[in-house]
Amino acid sequence: MTREELILQIKHKASFLCIGLDTDLQKIPKHLLEFEDPVFEFNKRIIEATLPFTVAYKPNLAFYESMGLKGLMSLKKTMELIPNSVFTIADAKRGDIGNTAAMYADAFLGGENSDFNFDSITVAPYMGEDSIKPFLHNKKKWAIILGLTSNPGSGDFQQLQMVNHQKLFEVVLSKSASWGTPNDMMFVIGATRGEDIGVCRKILPDHFFLVPGVGAQGGSLTDVCSFGFNPDVGVLVNSSRGIIYASQGLDFAEAARSAAQKLQMEMKQQLAKAGLLNE
Repeated sequence: MTREELILQIKHKASFLCIGLDTDLQKIPKHLLEFEDPVFEFNKRIIEATLPFTVAYKPNLAFYESMGLKGLMSLKKTMELIPNSVFTIADAKRGDIGNTAAMYADAFLGGENSDFNFDSITVAPYMGEDSIKPFLHNKKKWAIILGLTSNPGSGDFQQLQMVNHQKLFEVVLSKSASWGTPNDMMFVIGATRGEDIGVCRKILPDHFFLVPGVGAQGGSLTDVCSFGFNPDVGVLVNSSRGIIYASQGLDFAEAARSAAQKLQMEMKQQLAKAGLLNE
């Protein structure tokens, strides 16, 4: 999916919602365990219920890889359900160099022998440019770089003050942005501090941000929009637990639909307020 196609979907659905498919056998409704593939059955009903309100789905690969070949088959069948008009993210957080990085890119971004064809993949920039470049060879695919995360331990390194009075995350953003373009590179920017999103936006005025942390982790949608919007919207807000586990009963799909619709309506209001909806 190109940048232009993604922006069109955001405007068409009045939504910049990304739903994380972090499907955990310990958390899905118990009645689904009777199915041959309960993970796929859960994902199928979640996707069918939430598709009108989301522009992206983000399976976290750990939840599927932990189940071995069966989990990867569940993921493959899940990906086949998602229309091409919806942006897909392999939340894999890969970060290696040379041929290893190239193989990871082939594995998830539609290599000749791969069963997966995601639009994008999350990657860690710690090893430098040669750990990112292999994910950018296909100009219709995206690398989503871990820029500023929302986990408690992010302060261990990301917020360190450098000799030039910048923080480490600012250096990482500035340097890594030169490896690609806003057409093939996004950044993970956590939502827990609106001011930090504003700092990131000053460094990266044109890039899309994938923003976790809204809702369950305490991030504010209003802050994300106030500090993160650019003229092309420029943000995808991820919600996982707040939507897919809105209920663990027989009504789980309906509850997920309601949660997604509620968030989409809030997003529509933010887009309208910022003048970013088509007339």
